[in-house]
Amino acid sequence: MDRPEPVVSGTALRCFRCSPVPRPPAAPDAYAYLLGLYLGDGHLVTSTRTPVLRIACSDAYPGLITSCEQAMLAVLAARVQRIPKQGCVSVESSGNHWTCLLPQHGPGRKHERPIVLADWQRDVVAAHAGDFVRGLFHSDGCRVANRVTVKGREYVYPRYLFANESADIMGLCRWALDLLGVAWRMNRRNSLSVARRQSVALLDGYVGPKS
Repeated sequence: MDRPEPVVSGTALRCFRCSPVPRPPAAPDAYAYLLGLYLGDGHLVTSTRTPVLRIACSDAYPGLITSCEQAMLAVLAARVQRIPKQGCVSVESSGNHWTCLLPQHGPGRKHERPIVLADWQRDVVAAHAGDFVRGLFHSDGCRVANRVTVKGREYVYPRYLFANESADIMGLCRWALDLLGVAWRMNRRNSLSVARRQSVALLDGYVGPKS
């Protein structure tokens, strides 16, 4: 007697990594953006019965909160919660298959353990480097007005900064910027700067100021 096929439900229906037929993500741009957010301000809780993806977004940027929520829904989530915290909003989604899509999860802080993309993740990021960089800068970056004084005259120009304690995540940011043709330099051990006018203009097309 043939046994009935097991019922596939929940996030298993949307997990492209668990599909019987290998397939790319349905929304690779949203995945690349969400991956950038996760590497910056995200945490995948696996100690609960169902894994919970949590990404902390500053409550000063409601547009960022909405973008994070939309990315989760596009990638896997059927439902997303906004949990108010002190100075931020935790955007959260429960789902057994978040662990399939974010294999960088693990015990301890990200800068205290290796962060290496799987081959399939590198393919997605390489094809959507702008979205990945936007996620990184929306989490651990900023666009500022840099002021310098030369011979008594003040000059103001836009500049992007990205800071992260993980050397691996910093390396991924540099790699993605190189793919986009954006010139950068390390201004500190844990921080890079994009200041050349042409590169700032390029990054404006992908990132722009937070809102």
